[in-house]
Amino acid sequence: MRSLEKSNQHFQKANNKLPLGVSSNFRYWGDDKTIYVKRGKGARLWDIDDNEYIDYRLGYGPAILGYADERVDAAAREGMNVGGVFALGTELEYEVACRISRMVPAAELVRFSNSGTEAVMAALRIARGHTGKDGHILVEGGYHGLFTEVLWYADVEDWDPKDGKPEVLPYCAGTPQIVKPLFHTVPLNDANAVEEVLKENHQNIGAFLIEPIMGNCCGITAKKQYLQDVRSLCDKYNVVLIVDEVKTGFRVGTGGVQDLLGIKADLCTFAKAIGNGYPISVVAGREDIMRNVGDGVVHGGTFTGHSVSLAAANKTLEILEETDALQTIENYGNKLQDGLGRILSARGLEHSFVGHPSMMGLFFSEDAPSDYRDWVNTNYDFYDALAPELHELGILVEPDSREPWFMCEAHDMECLAETLDKFEQAVDITMNKIPAERSAKKTA
Repeated sequence: MRSLEKSNQHFQKANNKLPLGVSSNFRYWGDDKTIYVKRGKGARLWDIDDNEYIDYRLGYGPAILGYADERVDAAAREGMNVGGVFALGTELEYEVACRISRMVPAAELVRFSNSGTEAVMAALRIARGHTGKDGHILVEGGYHGLFTEVLWYADVEDWDPKDGKPEVLPYCAGTPQIVKPLFHTVPLNDANAVEEVLKENHQNIGAFLIEPIMGNCCGITAKKQYLQDVRSLCDKYNVVLIVDEVKTGFRVGTGGVQDLLGIKADLCTFAKAIGNGYPISVVAGREDIMRNVGDGVVHGGTFTGHSVSLAAANKTLEILEETDALQTIENYGNKLQDGLGRILSARGLEHSFVGHPSMMGLFFSEDAPSDYRDWVNTNYDFYDALAPELHELGILVEPDSREPWFMCEAHDMECLAETLDKFEQAVDITMNKIPAERSAKKTA
């Protein structure tokens, strides 16, 4: 039986100085379930109680090559020799920007930031500066960071279609109501809904912000035709199409989700996988739009272009572009899905996978949802009960069923065999705890 004695003791201390005992709300899993990491290496991490886990969270995706990758860490140490941060530019900024532009055709010009949130904030500001229009559209169930303009959501879970459109609510306390009129939501894969919103509000909407593979909704994926229709609508109504690749960028392919699904953004954002865990993000896009930066639009930050993060990013992107790392990750994801599927099918549990093999979503329903409204009607209760059992057995997945499983280059056949063995055990334990009729719940 897994012990969290030391983590629980540390939580009691940490909570005296840190709200919820952590530095991000999403790291708090409960007073007696929050874990604290001792170290990570490859595809595994160890908590301060010395419990070992095969990790499918990977920090929500950054560790694309695995924790403490020696190639990237060696490059980062060279970056330390440069000196850190100067509030001045270095030559390496240009080198990394050129590599990004080569890998992602839409990234004609590049600016660096430190986090995904910062990159998306900058993208929206640039779009507003370019169009002169303050409003924006987001897709229901999408996540774009923690800042005022995107801290709203469509209340689909408590929604009855007979009542009209879902109510738009603030994501959290402290979100000023004054910005609500700028925010519009549409369901994924419904271009007619997008056109309806633009027909009524295009004079006030400057940006359409989308994750074509939804990183906080199990990897639910946009259809290619939908993306083509959205691209055409944005062109028609003078709306900047922002493709948020904070999670998909340099993970689902060297050209990201844009290459995978055949869409070209006006602006795009990247973060998680760029530096294999070192803090760096990017806002990039069409030259005529990006030239607004410095010509009316401000963008900056003391720690942008930090020498350590740039060096780590340069090496990480070199590996992803010039080796078969991404194919290795995709192959592992496919084998994992095959194994999980066999286990679930043998027990008569309906299931489906969505997203990309490198960041997959697992649903306990026969048909995968095509948008967030469908997700509400899937059997996420079974997943929510399964995740803690996996934790007990040393398989680390996000306890929230909306988060995908992430793969890295360091996941190997030993990880695969152990994962499948423990997943099978966890499914059986969960089925014994949950009544059979609930386990077999079908999509409504």
